[in-house]
Amino acid sequence: MTERVVTACLLIIGNEILSGRTQDKNLAYLASRLNEWGIRLTEARVIPDVADTIVSTLNEVRGNFDYVFTTGGIGPTHDDITSECVARAFGLPHGEHPEARAIMEAYYPPGQLNEARLRMTKTPEGAQLIENPISKAPGFQVENVFVLAGVPAVMQVMVDGLKNRLHGGAPVKSRSVKVALPEGKVAAGLGALQEQYPSVEIGSYPYHDQTGYGTRLVLRGVDEDVLATVAAQLDALIMALGASGEWDTPP
Repeated sequence: MTERVVTACLLIIGNEILSGRTQDKNLAYLASRLNEWGIRLTEARVIPDVADTIVSTLNEVRGNFDYVFTTGGIGPTHDDITSECVARAFGLPHGEHPEARAIMEAYYPPGQLNEARLRMTKTPEGAQLIENPISKAPGFQVENVFVLAGVPAVMQVMVDGLKNRLHGGAPVKSRSVKVALPEGKVAAGLGALQEQYPSVEIGSYPYHDQTGYGTRLVLRGVDEDVLATVAAQLDALIMALGASGEWDTPP
């Protein structure tokens, strides 16, 4: 029986990402961690700091994926609106979380917990906090939605702390091979191999480096034996085309 694939979606929230002023560094980290835990990040979107867009996008994706993660928009400034948008999406009241208030009061010296910083204690009613060991302002979870900081160092420790809250399937394994052949030469054989082994994701990515043009082929799947079989057949295909592949792990 084929194990059900556990899926996730990432919403990267922030005008600064869309403007190009800031480069996102969170997607790769989240995808890597989720792979280790048997969860596939199958979609990611970058959306602006616009309340209606955040609410409608969140309501669209939270029913289509096992887990939804958001990054950005939970800081102390006026354009940090993710928290109240999540409350709107779920139809929940939005207000100060007592535990978050206690965390922030313990962190800041007396008199330093101003109104701007108090914004970071507000969550949808009933939210479960996500620990932030670095700057203490917590993220939070509502049902299958996990709201994380946009700052990469903070986002990463928040994600690491979620390991025991997330329930995945078998970890996704991968193998890749670099071959000095254009995609057009391997396309037909690759397509046939994909039809024969639908449980293995086969990707083809052209490259150009100092040695010339070529293709990197990537196999991803949860069954190590099937992955090895596909790798061996792919290696035979490459050799039949008069080339040799440079594998990360021998097939």
